[in-house]
Amino acid sequence: MRSRRKKAWPFGILAIIGIIAAVIAFQSYRQGLEPLEPGNKQEIIVEIPANVTARDIGDILEVKKVIRSSRAFANYARGHGGESLKAGEYLLSPSLSVPDILQVLIEGKTRLYSFTIPEGYTTRQIVDLLTGKGLVDRDAFRKALAQTPLEYDYLKKLPANENRLEGFLFPATYRIRRDTSPEEIVRMLVSRFDQEMTPEVRARMKELNISVRDTVVLASLIEREAQKAEDRPVISAVFHNRLNKGMKLEACSTIQYLLGQPKAKLYYKDLQIESPYNTYKYAGLPPGPIANPGKASLQAALYPTKTDYLYFVAKGDGYHQFSRTFNEHLRAVAKYGN
Repeated sequence: MRSRRKKAWPFGILAIIGIIAAVIAFQSYRQGLEPLEPGNKQEIIVEIPANVTARDIGDILEVKKVIRSSRAFANYARGHGGESLKAGEYLLSPSLSVPDILQVLIEGKTRLYSFTIPEGYTTRQIVDLLTGKGLVDRDAFRKALAQTPLEYDYLKKLPANENRLEGFLFPATYRIRRDTSPEEIVRMLVSRFDQEMTPEVRARMKELNISVRDTVVLASLIEREAQKAEDRPVISAVFHNRLNKGMKLEACSTIQYLLGQPKAKLYYKDLQIESPYNTYKYAGLPPGPIANPGKASLQAALYPTKTDYLYFVAKGDGYHQFSRTFNEHLRAVAKYGN
């Protein structure tokens, strides 16, 4: 019997098949790099762990429905900086191509969280705010408030406790990464405050012969007393006038600070609390700020209205009635029910 020989494919045909296969593979690869859904701008939270391969990251992105192909991602990453991908929490969209996503991961453009500190918030309220948003561990942040080294002349020799930075945690809107440390957050808040200490502001303090710390203490009282912008510089004038005359400030806001939980109405017994912060018992400024004042209150502390008012009382509509004499003040108190 004759043995049958297998018919060999001509070399040319094999070459053509190989080229076709390569073209198909390349087209598939290129398609895998294109956006999964070009018109879908919805952002998807993607957590990239540390110490994982580009293929692992590709698998995560494919499962999250951000990319078309994990393999295409890994292959592209190999020749385009895939060894430099950074861990973290990202906001990615199916409208992004693989090259776009890779660039985000290389640059470490992790998700940013926004938080706003309102004017007049105390340190305690700021701790509650950031803890409530899940941005800090309460104990770790309190420790950072007490111990984070800060190189500012007006923060020297402060006691190592969590309230030492009261007044210097500037009210503003901030954006941070999920992994931002408590120490970094503390430095960020104080650095923002320091931006307000311009040469012009420093010159005005020198003109008034008042320190940075005392300016902030006064501004914190104004912040907690004033509800309307127009009242701030007038309330400031009252405090300046009383300080110049050696009178007690008798600011209800300092009592509220001592109570911790604000009361709708203070009683005589509240005014008897033994503390250097009690401005009904002790003359001069309290030993530290009672809140974190904003820019407007800092400005009011430095630029009080020129007036001889010595008293004020809340009118119930957010504004205050100002008086020059004690008898005028008593009439205002009777009128507005305080």
